Amino acid sequence: MIFITAKFRVLAEHADRWPQIAAEFTEATRAEPGCLWFDWSRSVGDPTEYVLVEAFRDDQAGGAHVQSAHFRTAQETLPQYLAETPRIVNATVPQEDWSLLGEMAVPEGR
Repeated sequence: MIFITAKFRVLAEHADRWPQIAAEFTEATRAEPGCLWFDWSRSVGDPTEYVLVEAFRDDQAGGAHVQSAHFRTAQETLPQYLAETPRIVNATVPQEDWSLLGEMAVPEGR
């Protein structure tokens, strides 16, 4: 799968509304057949920073995502709400889902 993490620093005046601002893009991406997940989180240390964790089934699915109409629309509309260009880590990993963090295993039956 293609695993991507991106940090978006949003202008302070738009930070509280970022989930709504990005909602159409988020919903359209989640509906893509090759999207495994597309999840936003807000930083607890910086309320203007959102972290996007996303994954696509393979290179073909990732390519379809960046060539989609909703991606092009996001490229045109979302930067006006950002304080800087988003930063990204993009890697291909040999798995299809999240692995368990064995070092913090929760006992069975809890």
